[in-house]
Amino acid sequence: MKLKRCFLIIVVAVSFLFTSSSSYAKHKISAKAVIFSNSTKVVRYYGKNVHSRVEPASTVKVMTALLVLEKLPLNQVITISKRATYPQPTKIYIKEGEQYTVESLLYAILLKSANDASVALAEAVSGSEAKFVELMNRRAKQIGANHTKFINPNGLPSSKGSQYTTPYDMYLIFRQALKHDFFKKAITLRYKRIYSKAGRKISLKSHNKILFKKWKQKLFGKTGWTRKAKACFVGYTTKGKDICIIALFGATQRWTDIKYIVEKYGLIDL
Repeated sequence: MKLKRCFLIIVVAVSFLFTSSSSYAKHKISAKAVIFSNSTKVVRYYGKNVHSRVEPASTVKVMTALLVLEKLPLNQVITISKRATYPQPTKIYIKEGEQYTVESLLYAILLKSANDASVALAEAVSGSEAKFVELMNRRAKQIGANHTKFINPNGLPSSKGSQYTTPYDMYLIFRQALKHDFFKKAITLRYKRIYSKAGRKISLKSHNKILFKKWKQKLFGKTGWTRKAKACFVGYTTKGKDICIIALFGATQRWTDIKYIVEKYGLIDL
């Protein structure tokens, strides 16, 4: 009986390895550039064009959130300017003269990826969007993100030029943002309701589809997409007590790429 049991265990194990390797062999990573690293142990599990320029799309909002958390208290009330209502969707359609807390607008940019809320927060920190962008670029250099250039706080295409980053740079920026408890908690949420000071309710749903998938383990982070940038994502999962960060850009199969990379190279069962 013991020999039979051992034989069955071996067969199952070999079968699992064969099935896993077969499924891995079928997938070709669609992303233009990726980094996947254990940031706790500073070990890189996978890299593809790690230092290549990529369009960041809405992953830019990670830097926006980081600066807001460094500069403003969460309970500060912001009055919305007319300019902050101008950006194109995705947005929460804030109105000129409305008031929101910093906390509420941060939820809006991290879950809903609200472009208008990003401008409102930028103005609250620096007085203008242009001055905030200067601050973004200075802070990027301080973090070590030396191959990044921001044009605006939301990642939308701009007539002022192209903005760019690299997977490695965005890894550094995201790692810095994770030091803030609010940021780390906010990106785990699937839904959130926020309210203006006058009581207008806005329902938010995360753009991170991983939170709605039946994976054994979630990845928490920020999505991005434009036609030119294609699908992007920067986020983290855990391996034991370690934090593992993935930054992926220019993908046509974003979620499949992420699952494949994390499972194959990080040996994390999703």
